[in-house]
Amino acid sequence: MDDGTDVIRTPMEFGWKRRMTLALYNTYNRHSFQEPHRRAVARAGALAQAFDLNLALVEFPMPDQVRQPMEFAEWVGETTSIGESGRYLKDMASRDRFHLVHEVKKGFPPQLGLPVATTRLPDERKAISAKDLVDRTEEAQVLLLFGLGPKGLPPKVRDIARYHFDVTSAGFSLETATAMGAVVGLLAGVALSRRR
Repeated sequence: MDDGTDVIRTPMEFGWKRRMTLALYNTYNRHSFQEPHRRAVARAGALAQAFDLNLALVEFPMPDQVRQPMEFAEWVGETTSIGESGRYLKDMASRDRFHLVHEVKKGFPPQLGLPVATTRLPDERKAISAKDLVDRTEEAQVLLLFGLGPKGLPPKVRDIARYHFDVTSAGFSLETATAMGAVVGLLAGVALSRRR
């Protein structure tokens, strides 16, 4: 029962062998932090907190005075009610579970995990199933990359990614928040089914 207290509940244990990181890659607007950014970040933060994932924001615009994850969490928390007004982001930042990647040139920071592009058009040579993706967590952390913007992930990111994952297995295009929920829910279901 929700008694209205300000307690962040402990995430369910999903049995990830190594932690996954949910990463939003900004292709929406590189110069100005706008409402679509704010909503996507708040939703991703709540999803990451609920499913015991790390969170990374990649190439997001932000004020000059905002460089660290906690500074970002406090800044965005002042302007949204989604995700408990940034409380999830603040909690994750305080536990080093929230990361900012200011620029990607040749690859992603290795500590974030093995890069996996979520896409409706996977390269057949890089395609991976949900089962195999969960299996990868036995050997390495996994970085789930979601494009935020009408064009999805740019070609350079798709090229960098070790694997490509289509949650629909049929090439259906999903809006970013829908895709995040579908991917995380499916992978959590696979991981939980293995614990039984």
